[in-house]
Amino acid sequence: MPIKRHIKDFILITIGIFSAGFGLKSFLLPNDFIDGGTVGISLLLAETTKIPFSVFFIVVNIPFIVLGLKSMGKEFAIKTALGILALSVVVAFFPYPQLTQDKLLVAVFGGFFLGAGVGFAVRGGGVIDGTEVLAINLSKKFGLTIGDIIMIMNIIIFSVAAYLLSIEVALYSILTYLAASKTVDFIIEGIEEHVGVTIISTKSEEIRVMIINKMGRGVTLYKGEKGFGKRGHNNNDINIVYTVLTRLEISKLNAEIDKIDKEAFVVMTSIKDTKGGMIKKRPLNHH
Repeated sequence: MPIKRHIKDFILITIGIFSAGFGLKSFLLPNDFIDGGTVGISLLLAETTKIPFSVFFIVVNIPFIVLGLKSMGKEFAIKTALGILALSVVVAFFPYPQLTQDKLLVAVFGGFFLGAGVGFAVRGGGVIDGTEVLAINLSKKFGLTIGDIIMIMNIIIFSVAAYLLSIEVALYSILTYLAASKTVDFIIEGIEEHVGVTIISTKSEEIRVMIINKMGRGVTLYKGEKGFGKRGHNNNDINIVYTVLTRLEISKLNAEIDKIDKEAFVVMTSIKDTKGGMIKKRPLNHH
């Protein structure tokens, strides 16, 4: 339902804005620390010119909002523009307290709350750091990953910070960025990182029943054909079992598979996100 989704997105982006504002005003700004991305560029400009961060944050992000409108659509651009404007207003006028001057605490917790803010904004369908929009577009043109492009941008930002401010500030800022980026991953991907598991076994039916009844997970069966294995060429048809579960359940799954077929071939791949299907565990039968 569109209205329900918009309300949820609004709540997530609002949480993100106040979390990022807390990280900036209670930790980074009072202690002259910077971060990566447009936040880092704005903090660096504010530190060297003494013009307020909020002014630079809006100006620096304008090109990225326009780029987002062209590449990601109108809804994304509107959410991003409103999120960036709201964060600028919150940082300028909301009375956050300065909590500490300890450099290590500032770097870690400033990065944590800023990263949480970015993560919640992304969950809400927008961004409050425009460099990700640029990274998405450049990755398509140059064949690099988004992570590679963001890393290159941040190396430039931290190098300038080392030159204009000090090497110590740049080093602490890298720590801030690492704390922020890991928090972003945690918020977006969630605590239960999902794993896709493909199981190839002559006892696929028993494994399918085990996953449903003992693991409480849904399964998908692929029709496959054996190629070349331990016994040479084999053209027999076989059912391939595929399921999605969390990392915490991998050990139990392997133990249960070993009980059925020690020769089973198991392939596991990390999954960034899932939607639909039987992702949440269904109640197990205890007959």
